[in-house]
Amino acid sequence: MHAAKLSTFQGLKATGAVKSMRAEAPVLAAARTNCVTRAARRQAVIEAKKVAVLGAAGGIGQPLSLLLKMNRLVTELSLYDIANVAGVAADLSHCNTPTQVKAYTGAEQLGAALEGCELVIIPAGVPRKPGMTRDDLFNINAGIVKTLCEAVAQHCPNAVLNIISNPVNSTVPICAEVLKKAGVYDKRKVMGVTTLDVVRANTFVAEARGLDTRDVDVPVIGGHAGETILPLLSQATPKVSPAFSPEELEKLTVRIQNAGTEVVEAKAGAGSATLSMAYAGARMAESVLLGLNGEPGVEECTYVESSLVPGFQYFASKVRLGPNGVEEILPLPALSEFEQQGLEKMKELLTKNIQAGVEFANKA
Repeated sequence: MHAAKLSTFQGLKATGAVKSMRAEAPVLAAARTNCVTRAARRQAVIEAKKVAVLGAAGGIGQPLSLLLKMNRLVTELSLYDIANVAGVAADLSHCNTPTQVKAYTGAEQLGAALEGCELVIIPAGVPRKPGMTRDDLFNINAGIVKTLCEAVAQHCPNAVLNIISNPVNSTVPICAEVLKKAGVYDKRKVMGVTTLDVVRANTFVAEARGLDTRDVDVPVIGGHAGETILPLLSQATPKVSPAFSPEELEKLTVRIQNAGTEVVEAKAGAGSATLSMAYAGARMAESVLLGLNGEPGVEECTYVESSLVPGFQYFASKVRLGPNGVEEILPLPALSEFEQQGLEKMKELLTKNIQAGVEFANKA
């Protein structure tokens, strides 16, 4: 495996006369694929891409929108929220990058925000507070996601959806059911963003063994809540040396699973994991856009409708992205005994989360 560089971010440099998609100092330089580095790939043709952020005035939406404003694959950035988004757009519009920014406020402008979009990112909803689980967010965020997905079905049914709003284990099934009802569902285009679990796993493994975070890749499978998050530490690349002891495996796995709570508690009521989530969301968005542009070998872990693991209708695993969204769900590697136990342990909770989403979307 070779480390792949997220290369379309220009850092704090002006982007007026860029010779290539490849940045000299990319902001997000840590994402990977199992192919050659993106810095070494051919120069891709950059086609016009309109991207919408629904919930753009929120704690995740604002930094995510900033990173997208810095992405040369995005020609038009459509920022939507129920309030306070005009100021966000005005602020971002002063950044000297080519991406055009427009604000849309309230339900009456949602359709206009979505018209012509090829990628819709949904971080909308309330954040976690101390003592809250992702399940505690369900009743509020589920309704928000359902409403937004109904608008997507009407105004940009062919767009790829990246769903950040928690609980992702349930909001992705909600979105899928809404699109099915509208007759526009394409399972290749509905993705739950679990990239933050990968980002955290990469960081924690690198710290534990003194590695460069840009060189580390840890697949994370399952879901995006607690014990449904299963980092495949046995598959970390480069191969970890010395190997993790059973005690280290347990400790690292639990930390990755509970990393969101770590941030919530550290912020002491002042927010949740907004910055790292925005970073992860921007990484996933770029990978999707590269795939849509025909860039070969773009792989990410994401939570999608899948038959990869019997018993789960939705599952996070590594996929290959392309012009149609998810082009291929890659086979699971051989799991260690510890990881196999983790897979068994998550079954009850992940199944419950999926069912909750399906039932919510279909209730009268």
